[in-house]
This record gives sequence, structure tokens and C-alpha cells, in this order.
Amino acid sequence: MFEHNLSPFIFQINGFGIRWYSLVYIFGFLLSIYFLKKHKDSLKLKDEEIYDFVTYLILGVVLGARIFEVLVWEPRFYFSNPLEIIKVWHGGMSFHGGLIGAMIVTYFFCRKKKIEFGVLADVLTLPGVLALAFGRIANFVNTELIGTITNANWCVNYSNIEGCRHPSQLYAAGYRFLLFFYLLYLKSFKPGFVFWNFVFLESIGRFIIDFYREDKLYFNLSIGQWSSVVLIVVSLIVFIKIYKEDWKRLFRKY
Repeated sequence: MFEHNLSPFIFQINGFGIRWYSLVYIFGFLLSIYFLKKHKDSLKLKDEEIYDFVTYLILGVVLGARIFEVLVWEPRFYFSNPLEIIKVWHGGMSFHGGLIGAMIVTYFFCRKKKIEFGVLADVLTLPGVLALAFGRIANFVNTELIGTITNANWCVNYSNIEGCRHPSQLYAAGYRFLLFFYLLYLKSFKPGFVFWNFVFLESIGRFIIDFYREDKLYFNLSIGQWSSVVLIVVSLIVFIKIYKEDWKRLFRKY
């Protein structure tokens, strides 16, 4: 059993502080800049174009994640407390919304710069997975997305929350770290194969791990699980239509 007494702040002075969750976002976007610069010759991008793109990417991810959270996850709460909509530092950022926002921004940037979407999406996938993994650790620190009650030896006791809980946030973080190393292994495949592997496997992991997360259920599944089902189906369609040969090559390696 673990007694949770972690602070969501890295430091705090006179009521103002920097949260671990904010640091994860900064880390993720800085890592994205690093990966983009590493591949800038193959992408045919200048440094200033990379900085412009990441600025748009930040807007796309944050707006997408927040809009999805407000409209899909907690519309009753946010429309009853409209000022909370802009308080992103309080948490409440949807992965699925952030993914959609990132895809939209990347698609239009690729059209403008005449870059194949899959090429740029593959470059962004690895830093994205790492940021998501650390994001779940930040959720654990913040006492967010708590797990279901369990009597397992590794359960977590949160102050003011009844029962000892599954550390579902850490399950998700561990899965994403494993996913990062698998995606790192995927090389020399058709552009977009890494990205769609991420979407597919992240969705499967989310679907399974969310059974250990306390959430509102709709027809026995959470919104996150239903959203993941949609992405699993979309990924399978993409694999069948575009990446059949890449899967054959991957299986032949084993």
C-alpha cells in the first residue's frame, strides 16, 4: 500500500507555482522540436519553420484536448462553471481531443509545405508517446484519473478519497514507455506506419487499462474506451487499405 501525499507543484511561492503537469507539456513540445530538427533535412524544413509549426501544434493540442474535454467528457460541469473552461492548469485535457487537434494542424502544415503527412506524423510520434507517458505520471501526482478500489498490495491511498485504489495512471505510463520502445524498433516502413501503430496500440492499451480506472460508464464502457474503439476500427481500416505489405514484412522479421 502506498500513501499518496505528493504535491502537484514543483515549487510554490505566495500562492503561485509551477505544476508537474505543466512541465510535461513543456517537455513534450521541446522534445518535438528536437526530433523535428534531427529530421529537418529529410523534411526540408528550416529552423524558423519548425518553430512556427510547433507553435501551431501547441495551439492544436491544447485547444483540441480542452474542447473535447468540455464538450464530450464534462459538459454539465463546464457549462455550469464556464470560467473553469479556460483554467487548463486545473487539468482536464482529453488525449483523444489533443490527438485530433495535432492531426488537423499537421495535415494543414503538410499541405502548405508539400510534406507527406505520414512522414511528419512518424517524426512526432516518438516524442508524443514519451510526453504521454510522463503525463500519466503527472496525473498520478495530481490525484487525477484515479483507479478503481482494490485490495492489491500495491494499491494507493489518497487523502479524502474512499478506498485503496489501483494506480491506473502508472499502469498507463508503463504501457506507454513499452510502446515507445516498440515504435523505436519500427524502421524502414512506409510513411505513417509508425504513427498508425501508435494510434492502434495506444487505443488498445487505453481500452484495457481503463477497466482499472474509475469513470462514468455508458453501456458498460467509459467515454475514453468508446473513443478508443473508434480509433481501433479506423486504424484497422487504414492498415488493411495502406499497410498490408508492411505488416507482412514486420511478421517476417520474427
